[in-house]
Amino acid sequence: MSSPLSAADLPSLSLAAGGSLRGQVRVPGDKSISHRALLFGAIAEGRTRIEGLLPAEDPLSTAACLRAMGVGVSPIQAGEPVLVDGVGLDGLAEPEDVLDCGNSGTTMRLMMGLLAGRHGRHFVLSGDASLRRRPMRRVVGPLAEMGATIAGRAGANLAPLAIQGQRLHRATIRTPVASAQVKSAILLAGLSAQGPTTVIEPALSRDHSERMLQAFGADLRVGGRAGTEVTVLPGAVLRGQEVVVPGDISSAAFWLVAGAITPGAELTVENVGLNPSRTGILEVLEAMGARLEVRNRRVVAGEPVGDLHISHGPLRAFAIGGDLIPRLVDEIPVLAVAACCAEGVSRISGAEELRVKETDRLAVMARQLGAMGAQLEELPDGLTIEGITPLHGAVLDSETDHRVAMSLAVATLVARCDSQLLDPGAAAVSYPGFWDDLARLRC
Repeated sequence: MSSPLSAADLPSLSLAAGGSLRGQVRVPGDKSISHRALLFGAIAEGRTRIEGLLPAEDPLSTAACLRAMGVGVSPIQAGEPVLVDGVGLDGLAEPEDVLDCGNSGTTMRLMMGLLAGRHGRHFVLSGDASLRRRPMRRVVGPLAEMGATIAGRAGANLAPLAIQGQRLHRATIRTPVASAQVKSAILLAGLSAQGPTTVIEPALSRDHSERMLQAFGADLRVGGRAGTEVTVLPGAVLRGQEVVVPGDISSAAFWLVAGAITPGAELTVENVGLNPSRTGILEVLEAMGARLEVRNRRVVAGEPVGDLHISHGPLRAFAIGGDLIPRLVDEIPVLAVAACCAEGVSRISGAEELRVKETDRLAVMARQLGAMGAQLEELPDGLTIEGITPLHGAVLDSETDHRVAMSLAVATLVARCDSQLLDPGAAAVSYPGFWDDLARLRC
């Protein structure tokens, strides 16, 4: 592999076929928890100290937006704690300029909820070209039910989005899809609404917001089937906290699949968050027969954590859909790679959400794996993938998507000849050190 240390600056990267993987790796801090720690710390009273925050582009966008509204956020550097000096729930200042969310859908969607109830203040949210193409009506609609005033392109579906802060009223909102971003935006808006706000999801999405809001002191109740009904009552004062961010299981997924499919591989991924709303990837790998073991289980700052040991072995096909999808939606691209190496036909359904991520991930993975010789069919809501299919090297393209870039890197480990990956720097959105770790673990 050429120049892994400068991969983020290269237009393309050569990825050698062959070899194996061995050793220990710590993935960056959980991206979802990092965003929320910054946001909740900002609207709390007092100081929040965050250990292990992900120093990648998306959380940096959240921090920059908060600074533009008067929140003190210390420099974000790998290995250093981040300090957030909160301004209280109603202390966010009207910014002098547009709030730039970069490539981060989480930043934009959660900011909408945070800012919709800031009565009398005006905010404009925008981002890069990719983010300005991503649909926002799924958040705008529920917030409008609470009295929010949000305008934008294509009927407020596309950024830039202008928010005129209002006094929000109570509401009970049933979301058509399970989405942690939609749920979190509604809960953030509900903190300052005039009465309780309830969100009812069709299935459980990741619950980091509920856990962390309760830790910060919010009056929040979780009920319904499997925790799918959440109510927040206004009036509680949030207090600054000590937050420890565990390793991101979505980033760990690349090493888990790489270890499972690469001959001779044996890897330990340390300090990974094992929140039950995020561990669908582990259930699928276990169903595939992967040699996976969870070691050293523990609880850190309210989140379950463990070390994951994976080694190579035969895999069988899987079928996923329904309520499982929200618990592993970000891991589907790399699971598509695993399916190419599994005996039988794997089926992914109910995953149309992937079409409105940083890219249309179903189309992109079908296109890129197809270039490597994979036998697959793209469906409106998923993929059908036939294994075991020998993959060959190819000129591949991340298409600016961080999860696609890393998934394709995993695929090249089992290809029959070398590959070239265009835009490898996309990985920096969630895992700035991925190429360094890959170079270190190869043997």
